[in-house]
Amino acid sequence: MREIAIGTTIICLYCFPFVYFSMHQDFVTRSMLGYLLMILVTSLLAFISKRFGNSISFIMGNILSFIISFYFISEMSDSEQWVGYFKPLAPNQLLIIVSFLNLIPQFFALKFASKHKNKC
Repeated sequence: MREIAIGTTIICLYCFPFVYFSMHQDFVTRSMLGYLLMILVTSLLAFISKRFGNSISFIMGNILSFIISFYFISEMSDSEQWVGYFKPLAPNQLLIIVSFLNLIPQFFALKFASKHKNKC
């Protein structure tokens, strides 16, 4: 029962549109802090997911975060400034690239959690 509750909580936390938030912060404040925050939070969620033996929440959470980010980015595509800011890439292309690159630190967090879990 505890694993189901933790898995559900992790999925709910992953439902935040991390990539959209990062891109929006980049667009509005011209700062990369949103990307750093995304990497830290998603890596922490991946670590917790693996630590409690719930890898399905990691997979589902990333998929849901991608879908929700895609929705919000599609809503912003009407703005010419938004589309032009991320040139030469379209915002949807950047979403795919950033989502893929964000998986790299999450896989390191999963590996670290596996080693940490084995030691305990």
